[in-house]
Amino acid sequence: MLLIPLYKPYMPPLPELSDILYSGSLAYGQYAWQFEEALSSYLDEPYVMTVNTFASAVSVALFTLGITFGDEVITSPMTCLASTQPLVTHGAKVVWADVDPRTGTLSPDSVRERITSRTKLIVHNHFCGILGYIDEINAIGKEYGMPVIDDGIEAFGGLYKGRKLGHAGTDVTVFSFNAVRLLNTIDGGAIVFKDKGLYERAVLVRDCGIDRSRFRDQLGEIDSNCDIAIPGMSATISDVNGYIGLCQLRDIDGILEKQRANAKYWDAYFAENCEAEPIASEQCMYNYWVYPILAKDKTALLQAFRARGYYASGVHADNSRYSVFGETPYALPGADDFNNRFLALPCGWWMEGVSLA
Repeated sequence: MLLIPLYKPYMPPLPELSDILYSGSLAYGQYAWQFEEALSSYLDEPYVMTVNTFASAVSVALFTLGITFGDEVITSPMTCLASTQPLVTHGAKVVWADVDPRTGTLSPDSVRERITSRTKLIVHNHFCGILGYIDEINAIGKEYGMPVIDDGIEAFGGLYKGRKLGHAGTDVTVFSFNAVRLLNTIDGGAIVFKDKGLYERAVLVRDCGIDRSRFRDQLGEIDSNCDIAIPGMSATISDVNGYIGLCQLRDIDGILEKQRANAKYWDAYFAENCEAEPIASEQCMYNYWVYPILAKDKTALLQAFRARGYYASGVHADNSRYSVFGETPYALPGADDFNNRFLALPCGWWMEGVSLA
C-alpha cells in the first residue's frame, strides 16, 4: 500500500535556475541577499541572516552569544537530534528541562528548577510546529540575565499571540530549511536576532570572521592590514539555495493556508472519534507541518492509521535517553507521558482533497 506521506518536499517552478547554474556565480550572492531581504520583510525583523544548514544556524548562534566549552544550556528532550547534537559538538553541557505533557514544549516551571550558576542559555524548541510558552520562557531568561533561542526547526510560519515566530520578542530564533521543512531550500537555515550588535557579530562568525568590506584591497588581493579577530565558520548559503528559498517564500502563505484547512478536517474527524485528542492552543496558530495528537493507545492507533493509508509517526524520541548527552540524574515525567502518547498525522499541502473517511 502506498501511504500518504507525513512529509513531502515542496518545490515551486524555478525558471531562472538553469541560468544561475551556468552563470559562473554560485556562491553567496544576489539571490541569497534577495532571499534574506524577503525573509526580513516577511518576519518584519531587520536582523535576519541565512546559513547553509540548520546545524550552522545553531552553531553561529552559539558562537555569537559567547557560549563556551562546559557552559550549561537548558533545552527540551522532546526535539529533533538536529537541534540538540550541535549543542554537544559545540562543547556545551546539555541540561534537560521537562516538558508540558499536553504540548511537548518546555515547562517554564521545570526550566526554572534547572537553572544554576553555570546556566548560560535556554533553547526553547517548538516541537513539530507546536508553539510553546514563549512569553513565560523569555521572562525567565530576562529575570536571570541569559539569552533565549527559539528553536523553530519545524515551526516556520507559526503564529504566537498573532505574531510570527521570529517576531515574538525572543533574543534569537533559528529556522531549518531542510528538504522536508517549511520553507525548504533543499538544505539551509536562518537566524533572526533581536539585537543589532549580535547580528553584526554573527555576520562575521558566519563567514570565517571576515569583514568583507575591508578584506581585499583595490587589486582584489587580501589586504594584509585586515585582521581576523574572532573565530568563525564557513556557513554562507549558496545563490542556488537562496533562489529556491526566494521562490518558496512567495508561495508560503498559500501553503500554510492549505495546511490549516486540512487541520480543520482532522479537527472535525476527532470531534467524532475519541481515540485521540488533538493538540491545540487558543493563543497559537500552528503551521501544521504535521497534525499533532495525543493517543490513548499510541502503537495501536499508529498501526490503524497506517492500515488506512496514512503514514502516522511519533516523529522524534526523547533525546535524554541517548548516552552522547550523559546521564540525566532526575526523572522527566512530562517527557515520558508525552513521548508515550504523541502521534503525528499527515496534514501537508499535498493532502488537499484527501478524504478522511
